Amino acid sequence: MRTQKGFSLIELVVTMLIASILAAIAIPAYSSYVRKARRAEAKTTLLDLASLEERYFSTQNVYSSTWSDLGYTGTTAITLPSGYYTVATPTLFTATPPTATSVGVPAKYSFTATAVNDQLKDTVCNTYTVTSGGIRTSLNSSSVDSTASCW
Repeated sequence: MRTQKGFSLIELVVTMLIASILAAIAIPAYSSYVRKARRAEAKTTLLDLASLEERYFSTQNVYSSTWSDLGYTGTTAITLPSGYYTVATPTLFTATPPTATSVGVPAKYSFTATAVNDQLKDTVCNTYTVTSGGIRTSLNSSSVDSTASCW
């Protein structure tokens, strides 16, 4: 008597069904973890820029207004090496000296990293901002504060 070797069509269909169900669960979860991992680059770069800006201030007594002063190339914005975030030219607030009627305002800066390309699918943490006062904020894709879940 001869025995059959191989799989039946039903066994192959059931296997493919199980594989597709696992893929339907795993792929979105994996994509979410990848987007979260990309956020780290944006946060690290912003903190590095803030550190460079403070170092520049300590030697020049003024905050930088160009990327070249901080060791970066670019004129209006820099794109992070991965290409998933861009950082706009720092927003500078110049100092106003105190007068007889006002206290004055110290010089300040603000850096903002914005998601681009495939990272735009990350609707939870779309924009990161760091200021000279050490304040870290984040906005989601609807421009609603998401600092608590992003930083």
